[in-house]
Amino acid sequence: MPYTWYVTFEMQKRGVLPRRRSPRATRRFETENEAKDFARAKFNEGLTVYAGTINPYSPKQLIPLRSIPSWLEPAEEQKAAEPCSAPEQKK
Repeated sequence: MPYTWYVTFEMQKRGVLPRRRSPRATRRFETENEAKDFARAKFNEGLTVYAGTINPYSPKQLIPLRSIPSWLEPAEEQKAAEPCSAPEQKK
C-alpha cells in the first residue's frame, strides 16, 4: 500500500548547538488512522503539527494547525457534535 498521508511537525530544540537548518520534520503514513495517532502524540507533546494527503491522492486534504484538534477527535465524538436534523413530517 502506498503512502497517502503525511504529518509535519516542528522539531524541538536540543542542547546549545546553533539553529538547525530545518526546524520541521515530516513522516509519511499509509492510512489516516496511523497519521492521526502520530499527530496526536506530537500534538500532545506541545508541538506544532500539520497534516494532509500526499499527491496524487484524491480528494486532497490539508489539515492546518487550527483544525488539528477537531481532526484528532474520535469519530464518535465528531458525530455527536454534528447537529441532528429531525426528519421532515409530511402534511
